[in-house]
Amino acid sequence: MIWNQPRECMSRDEMTHLQTARLKDLVQRVYHNVPFYRTKMQGLGIEPADIQELGDIVKLPFTTKQDLRDNYPFGLFAVPKSEIVRVHASSGTTGKSTVVGYTRKDIDTFSEVVARALASAGATKEDFVQVAYGYGLFTGGLGIHYGAEKLGAAVIPVSGGNTEKQIQLLQDFGSTVLACTPSYAAYLSEALEDAGIDPASLPLRIGVFGAEPWTQAMRQKIEEGLKITAFDIYGLSEIIGPGVSISCEYQDGLHIQEDHFIPEIINPETLEQMGDGVTGELVFTTITKEGLPLLRYRTRDLSSLNHAPCQCGRTNVRMAKIFGRSDDMLIIRGVNVFPSSVESILLDIPEAKPHYQLIVDRKGTLDTLEVQVEIDDRFFSDEVVALEKIHQKIKHKLESVLGISVILRLVEHNTIARSEGKAKRVIDRRSL
Repeated sequence: MIWNQPRECMSRDEMTHLQTARLKDLVQRVYHNVPFYRTKMQGLGIEPADIQELGDIVKLPFTTKQDLRDNYPFGLFAVPKSEIVRVHASSGTTGKSTVVGYTRKDIDTFSEVVARALASAGATKEDFVQVAYGYGLFTGGLGIHYGAEKLGAAVIPVSGGNTEKQIQLLQDFGSTVLACTPSYAAYLSEALEDAGIDPASLPLRIGVFGAEPWTQAMRQKIEEGLKITAFDIYGLSEIIGPGVSISCEYQDGLHIQEDHFIPEIINPETLEQMGDGVTGELVFTTITKEGLPLLRYRTRDLSSLNHAPCQCGRTNVRMAKIFGRSDDMLIIRGVNVFPSSVESILLDIPEAKPHYQLIVDRKGTLDTLEVQVEIDDRFFSDEVVALEKIHQKIKHKLESVLGISVILRLVEHNTIARSEGKAKRVIDRRSL
């Protein structure tokens, strides 16, 4: 189902015209209302009148997460605080929180793009949506909640964690749509198995998963474990929250809500724009947000763009599934390693469970990579020879693909800590 056909199926000329008008308005607003952007633009010798067409976006300054932290808490707001009706913020675990503010219109926009996303996944007003994202300063829970209500679906606001309760509600309430992180969905499928519950006995049919990178192999694993169709939803609080983009039934990229967010792909080193199909850093400009509008926000997420029309009928540009972040990339003995690459390898190995952790350390002057992998109980045998064969197979596959030697530790089921939110895949002791 297409929720908003006039906006999701516009011709490229129509979309360009709309984006250009909204971009010009945005530049005027931030120049006059946000001292940070006025100073930035003046430093580059740019005035609002210099932005006349969509291609002029390259003249505008970039915005980074550090800029939000430097202007903590409300320095980048473009409206008086009296017009802000909601505030969200990041956890601030790596520094000051990044704070985002929403006007009444921003909340309406947020609800609209999430409703589009849920409709793209096949949800309707007949569905019961179990929201197992966290509620609070994190945007996931309330974002999906409001979007599902706009769609007309019934919302079960259970929030994250409390797995026994999650399973009880899946059974008793007959939830048909599950929204949570992919790592929690994988954990939930294991919990159902441990409880002796056949997921095929549940009415659950759709999963809307996001907030962390996950691979195609992980999607297939979750679909098999929960007997559902899984959809990848993308967003980040700085842009609006979940609903910036989502995959459709053809699972060939994620449709971006271009009438609200202008995407670019840049080379993270040279900052130059890249063409369709080229992997680089994803950048967004929020052309309709009032509370916290952002120019060319560098997400650090790695993706590519595809402007070709989709079989589903939507014409808005698609982004490739996020496979990692430029700032999450590990450099180990000169080799670039992404956690998602390790996940792809492990999920192709039947003996391995979809739970792993990377521990990076330094012994003297040499960096080391330890990979801890949970092994399915069926294969965790007392026979040392059998376990050693599995160890050799996984170690060989990891080293041949990653191009570096690894320390592999096979651990039993439920050894690696589970997360109710975003999974912590990497521990880098070099910086401790």
